[in-house]
Amino acid sequence: MKDIYEYVDKMELNKQLKLDEIPDLDLYMDQVIQLFENKFGILKRDEEEKVLTKTMINNYAKGKLFFPIENKKYSKNHLMLIAMIYQMKGALSINDVRMTLDALNKMITEENFDLTKLYESYVDIANDRMQQLKVEMKQLTTEVEDHTSAYDSKRADYLKQLLLVASFVNMSNYYRRAAEKIVDAIERNEK
Repeated sequence: MKDIYEYVDKMELNKQLKLDEIPDLDLYMDQVIQLFENKFGILKRDEEEKVLTKTMINNYAKGKLFFPIENKKYSKNHLMLIAMIYQMKGALSINDVRMTLDALNKMITEENFDLTKLYESYVDIANDRMQQLKVEMKQLTTEVEDHTSAYDSKRADYLKQLLLVASFVNMSNYYRRAAEKIVDAIERNEK
């Protein structure tokens, strides 16, 4: 626990696929998988974990999380959507992700909506929130240390870790529930 500040500074939780990292050429599935593995591989907990697989992409397509591909190739718009799906699926059900992206997919296909500006906003906001998260994590760590300062020093580190894990999970649940309420509102508005 002594190195939590160093850990927070070195975290790479907010890996985002930036627009300049997305090729202007359409990609085959294997190329998409390689692009995501190269970008997000550092976030894996272990070597067996996969960032993206053919099965995942096929399930996203079958589940209509993104509009149909053409000639077995994925466009820049597909890659932006898959990047958003990759981030959302960690907190939301696949059905909630589909509901969230359904109107956007229709806008892209039916209204020729340019996804680029929205995606840039998405990445910018994510980067800003990561900076805020680092500040909040340092504040939480200080608060946890204050609460555990009276404990037996031999178990204090474990108790700090326990409180940090419980607090992070609690905050994650708050954000997930808020996101689910917004998904429910999207669903009501679409009906």
